[in-house]
Amino acid sequence: MRIEEIIAKALEQTSNDRYILSNMVFTRVKQLENGAQPLVSANIKVDKLADIAMMEIAAGKIKLEKMS
Repeated sequence: MRIEEIIAKALEQTSNDRYILSNMVFTRVKQLENGAQPLVSANIKVDKLADIAMMEIAAGKIKLEKMS
């Protein structure tokens, strides 16, 4: 799947809110940098962490539960 399609699916998961999506990607990238395992089939050494985070969100593996 192309990255444009992944981004479109990830945006659907956030009701097309780019601000929320960017915050979710940023937070997940930090978690991946700190040793969290990817929730999708990906190689941290090859794939970009932002792409992995985007794939996880697009697949519905990561959801926004609460903003306070």
